[in-house]
Amino acid sequence: MLVPTVDRTVMIVTIRDSLEVSAPLDRIWDPSHTALVEWDVQNMLVSRIFNKEELTSNLSLVIGLARKAVVPIFFTRIQTLPMRFESSARIYTFNKLGFDRMRQQPTEEDRAFAIKPVQQSEIVIDKHTASIFTDTSFEYMLRNAGIISVIFTGIATEYGIESSARDAFNRGLYSVVASDCVSSHDKDGHNRSLENMKNLITIVSSKEVENIWSKVRK
Repeated sequence: MLVPTVDRTVMIVTIRDSLEVSAPLDRIWDPSHTALVEWDVQNMLVSRIFNKEELTSNLSLVIGLARKAVVPIFFTRIQTLPMRFESSARIYTFNKLGFDRMRQQPTEEDRAFAIKPVQQSEIVIDKHTASIFTDTSFEYMLRNAGIISVIFTGIATEYGIESSARDAFNRGLYSVVASDCVSSHDKDGHNRSLENMKNLITIVSSKEVENIWSKVRK
């Protein structure tokens, strides 16, 4: 049986040529070339954030929209390294921040997703740094699928979200943060991070995402 092939090089060039520098959001976030990241929405972090109900409600909405629009969803999960192989700089920093998770391994319930993947196509990425691009296949998968835009959601805004969003921008991707779908245990840190990112990263609300993706019919 012949398997149909897709010339992704042509597809990517077509996308690049069709997007203007001032392209409207509905073209930048077209589901055919956009991915959604749910960053570390695990029980052990959700229990500590300042806006638990708001985050889970808004994030559930956006994830539901992504599923209907067939937008690829990536769920990240914290993977701590054995102490012998962990960076001393990371141990030092987490201790300074008051986190002793390097020594106290989280339980399975701690690590469980508060909002879980439900479809076989949804991908879980275990990672051990504050960037989804470090030592993972994330960028490789994006490039293979012709994805040029990434929307970030999850916890914590000033750590993994900001780090990954800036990393995405530096790799030539359209980098977006859904402001009411991200959070932190530190409300001030969360707000400062959004303010810091706004010049390089596109900051939007879940309502703006809904206005675009709810129009998609599959």
